[in-house]
Amino acid sequence: MPPRNPFITLIVTGVPGVGKTTVLAKVSEMLSSAGREYMVVNFGDYMLKEAMRNGWVSHRDEMRHLPLRRQLELQEMAARSIREDAEKTLRGKAPLLVDTHAIIKTPTGYWPGLPENVVRELRPDSIVLVEADPEAIYARQVRDSATRRRSDIGGVEGIRSLMEVARQAALSSATLVAASVFIVVNEEGRPEEAAKRIVDLIDMLG
Repeated sequence: MPPRNPFITLIVTGVPGVGKTTVLAKVSEMLSSAGREYMVVNFGDYMLKEAMRNGWVSHRDEMRHLPLRRQLELQEMAARSIREDAEKTLRGKAPLLVDTHAIIKTPTGYWPGLPENVVRELRPDSIVLVEADPEAIYARQVRDSATRRRSDIGGVEGIRSLMEVARQAALSSATLVAASVFIVVNEEGRPEEAAKRIVDLIDMLG
């Protein structure tokens, strides 16, 4: 098993439309207002940066069309880059929060968002699953579809099924590095409460 990072490392996951990014923004506000050092990164942004640096894509939409093996290579490169940036930036046990997905639904099946090589690079203390009522998630996905590409909308039952697969994927990934799986419910209109639970988790792990 790889060593722990000197900083607290949380991988924060959730199905599309669960409000994960909103919750993380609230976490950032809470930590900033308390004068605490932290780092929040988006895994997809790092994948894009690595893909563009290697000349594999020229814009984000092309990422979806890369072969699976290239995607897996990019995942590992992104994970390593995130950890190295955090090592340069964070002091002590200041938290690193990685915004990503435990599972990705594609036409070729479910792809692991956190395969073994990625979790061993990131060395998380905990994998956080942000969850919500499937009907609320579906409503958010429909609202977002006007401004965001939501090819993964599959109805309430499809979302419920994806959430179950995401739980299984998170548990499998956590087992590889002896991390906890921490479930946070993001109730409609109350992202501050979900964020507070994540801040409390950081304090418990520290």
